[in-house]
Amino acid sequence: MMDYQSIEQILQNNRRWAAQQKQKNANYFTNLARGQKPPYLYIGCSDSRMPLTQFMQVEPGEIFVHRNIANQVCLTDINFLSVLEYAIEHLQVAHIIVCGHYCCGGIKAALEGTTSGLVDSWVTPIREIYLENKEEIDNLPNRDTKLNYLAELNVKFQVKNLYHTAIVRNALRENRAPRVHGWVLDLYSGLIKDLDISTEAWHLYPSCPASQKPLVTIG
Repeated sequence: MMDYQSIEQILQNNRRWAAQQKQKNANYFTNLARGQKPPYLYIGCSDSRMPLTQFMQVEPGEIFVHRNIANQVCLTDINFLSVLEYAIEHLQVAHIIVCGHYCCGGIKAALEGTTSGLVDSWVTPIREIYLENKEEIDNLPNRDTKLNYLAELNVKFQVKNLYHTAIVRNALRENRAPRVHGWVLDLYSGLIKDLDISTEAWHLYPSCPASQKPLVTIG
């Protein structure tokens, strides 16, 4: 079992870090307390191995964050929708990043049915992604490849879900929508993989007649 730091150690670490920051810049916390204007909204997984500030090498104040199991863009989650609205309407972020990761427990739970209760309900949309792509996924050579591919499909699906929200659609109509990116973090290497998801069809959609549907695929 991995050793972990005690609460006392964490508080000591905090005091040491705060002193180091003030030594580098006496106004560091004064400036930080004045407000935030982050350019990024990050939608990621709650997994404890996802310390995004370390992987992305960014400072406090640069990223507005929403995290949940398996980085879901849930269209009925008022918590998520509130974060999205605040990020776009008030913070006016320039970019939205949907970031999944390999070795994701939520993806495993969806594919292999290894959980129950609320978590099982939460990952149902991922299970539906699998069923829609079952033949392709089942033909992959091994378990890890299947899980990792489903993690990528899930990110693509969540990017698509962003464009189902009235918040993003309204921003698109007013030509002020952030750029949306789909990433997967490879925990084996620590590297971020940009899935290079095209969202051009969705940017055109708000000006299309209501009878037209946007051409978007997740495969």
